Order: sequence, then C-alpha cells, then structure tokens
Amino acid sequence: MNSIWYQVPAGWIVVPVTQQLSLPQTRPAVRPPVPPALGAAGLATVLLGAFLPMLDFFVVNVALPTIDHDLSAGPAVLELVAAGYGIAFAVLLVLGGRLGDLAGRRRLFVAGAVAFAVTSLACGLAPTAGTLVAARVAQGASAALLVPQVLATITAATEGHRRGRALGAYGAVGGISVVIGQVLGGVLVSADLWGTGWRAVFLLNVPFALATAVLAVRWVPETRAPRATGVDLPGTALLTATLLALFVPLMEGRALGWPLWTWLLLAASPLSAAAFLLVERRAERAGRVPLVPLSLVRLPGMRRGLGIALPFFTGFGGFMFVIAILLQQGLHQGPVAAGGALVPMAVGYFAASLAGPRLVGRFGSRVITVGAAVQGLGLATLIGAASAGGELSVVRMLPGIALAGIGQGLIGMPLFRVVLSQVPPELAGVGSGVLATTQQSSLAFGVATLGTLFLALAPASGMAHALAVVLTVQLAGAVVVAVLSTRLPRSIG
Repeated sequence: MNSIWYQVPAGWIVVPVTQQLSLPQTRPAVRPPVPPALGAAGLATVLLGAFLPMLDFFVVNVALPTIDHDLSAGPAVLELVAAGYGIAFAVLLVLGGRLGDLAGRRRLFVAGAVAFAVTSLACGLAPTAGTLVAARVAQGASAALLVPQVLATITAATEGHRRGRALGAYGAVGGISVVIGQVLGGVLVSADLWGTGWRAVFLLNVPFALATAVLAVRWVPETRAPRATGVDLPGTALLTATLLALFVPLMEGRALGWPLWTWLLLAASPLSAAAFLLVERRAERAGRVPLVPLSLVRLPGMRRGLGIALPFFTGFGGFMFVIAILLQQGLHQGPVAAGGALVPMAVGYFAASLAGPRLVGRFGSRVITVGAAVQGLGLATLIGAASAGGELSVVRMLPGIALAGIGQGLIGMPLFRVVLSQVPPELAGVGSGVLATTQQSSLAFGVATLGTLFLALAPASGMAHALAVVLTVQLAGAVVVAVLSTRLPRSIG
C-alpha cells in the first residue's frame, strides 16, 4: 500500500493514502538523500583502475635494455622513458583530484581509463625513442586523471569498517603493483608475445583499461563535491613548477653530466615551493578553495601520515630500482630470473596486506611500528649479505627480500587509512590527490636519489658495496618511520 511520510513536532508518522489525516501545519517530508554506495564489484573496478597506472611506473624498468637496443635510445632518453611518466603523473595528480570533485569522479575515472588505454597503445606502437617519450608523458597525464578518483570514490561512497577495508585493499594494491610490475615486465619481455618484445609491456594495458572503463559505467557510483569551485590556476602553475624543478634535474642530471641548468632548477625548487605555500595560504584566508587547502594538510591524521609516507615511499621506490639494476647488470640475471627473484617480496607483501585489516582492528597503529621493525630487519639482513664478502647471489638475498616485503606490507596497508581517516567527503578528491602526489613523488624521488647514489658508487667500489650503502640509507628511513608511527593515535579509523 502506498504511504506518505509526514513530519510533526513529535517525530515522523506514516499515513496510508486511503486514510490520510488532516493534520494542522504539516507538510510532506523530503527524505534525506541516501549517499551512493560502492559495492564489491565497484570496489574491484576502481582497484583495477589504480593497479594499472601504478604497475606502469615500474613495469618498464626491466624493458629498458631492450628498448635501448631496438630504438637506439641512449642513457638520457632512457631516463626520460622512465621519468617522463612519473613526472607527469606526480605533477597533475592534485589537479586530477580537483577536476573529479568538480565534474564527477566516475566521469573522470572513465575518461582517465580510456585515455590510459589510448596512450598505452601509443607507447606500444611508438616508432622512435622520441615518440615513446612523448607517449609516456601523455600516459602519465592520463594516469593522473584516473588514480585520484579511486581514493576519492572510496572515501565518498563507503563508511565505517567498509571504508577501512577498502582503503586497506587500496594500500595492498598500491604496494603489490610495484613488485608485480617488475616481475610481469620480465616475463613479458622474455615471452616476446607475437614478436612484440618490449611493446607488450604497454599493449597489455589496452584491453584491461578499456574493460575498467566499461565496468565503471555499470558498477561505480557517481560522486562529486557538493559545492563546485573553480580550479586554482596560480596554485596549479606553482605546484607544477616546483615538482618539475625538483624532478627533472634529479632524474636527468646524472645521464647528462649535471649541466648548469640542472643545478639552477634545483636551487629554484624551494623558492617555488615557498611561493606555492604563500599563494595557497592567501587563497584560503580569502575564502577561496585553493588547489591544496593547508587546513586539510594540518589535520593530524593527514599531517602525520604524510610524514610517514615520505620516507617510506622514497625508500620503497629507490629499493625497487636499485634491486632491478643489481639483478640484471650486477648478477647478470635475465628478465624472467630478475623478476622471479622478487617473488618472495611480492608474496610477503601480499600476505601481510591480507592479514593487515585484522591486525589493525586488534592492534591499531602499532602495526605500522611493527612493520617498520620487520622491514628494518630485512634491510639489515640484506646489508649483511652484501657486506659478507664473496660473490653476492640471489639465494643470499632472498631472506632479506622476503622480510622487507612483509614489513612494507604491514606499513603500506594501514597508511592510507591513517592519511584519509579525517578527510571530509567534500574534499575527498583533494585529499586523495595530495596523498597520491606524495606517494608518486616519493617513489620518483627515491629512484632519483638512491638510484643515482647507487649508480655513482657502483663503478668504483662494486655493486655489492653500493647496495650496502643505499640500503643503510633506507634503513635510516625505516627507523624514522618507526619513530613517527609512535605519534599516531592507537585506533585507526
């Protein structure tokens, strides 16, 4: 039987339409809108959308020697093949999150997935090294449209324990994609599917990205910020200038012999960063919505979580790059063998991520502290293997690699929950963009700094000694993560 809801001073009553009452001063009530819900199929879809771009950050590492041989790229261009994607990805992430808040996150997610498929196809068909670099930059830009919508949709369309589990799953996907990227890259290059060689690394994205777009239309709810605000053009320009001034010289300087312009750009980066903070602070005080609201970054969960994310992802990015170089050039492993050596790390990370939600529910933020300790133990084991004398081998490295993977899984899984736990839904896109920018920038920073340190030390002192030095720096980062994690609230939302 049809009914009408009425609101009266005492509360709510439901009256059948055949027995309507004449009540003084009553009016039909408008039920509050039900927030969109992200179901299991929708969650799997957005996680696939996050997996593909993160995978591509590292999947190209093991393909670089083959690309160099086929396209006569040279060291500087090869650096751009790897770095162009990461730079474009990191620079545009916050803007991608803001655009999702404005235009609708599902709409931007679908557009980003289609663009990622098209640009991946362009990478796979690139006839020259220069074309490949341009396609990689475009691919990174499309990833910046796609990835922020994932965390923003999870934050806006889930709540309570479901949100915690979804953010934990995102953290697991983010970490495992980095490890699987290098394993899968080695398999694809060696398999030489249909004679495509290294091109399969990119072409494989196309059907999965298109399927992601189709599934999103069916299963991902549309969400957006309740109040539309314009894009902060001055803030966007200054953030872009800051990240470019930092990452371009770090990633290209060694290959080019550190010309003067690289040092000038590095010197300009802190000045640009200071100008960005000043512009954002003035915009927020004037009542406008800046690209990165500083009040958002001042939230305790976000501030402390980002403080942990910086050293964690910096070490993670540097570790994966250095290990890839060591296995292929130092230990002369083929692409498949080099990828296979990282399987224990992938298994450890995945197992820790699966156990993570239950552990976080019981022990809270102490899981991150324990993860940092386990990761430190793994790094110390690897340092011992590299410093023990004799010939370094994959077998000697496996225990340390596995322990490092377990520790990283225990850190990465709850970290996303910490950072986003206090972000209001209307700023979900901005908060997600800030977190994703921190993650990708730190990964790139780790590749640029720890990778450069390793490559600078290896010719003179040998790869084993260079590995020990780099891992010692990363071990210091793990100690910083452990100390900072003790300042987190015990309970993670």
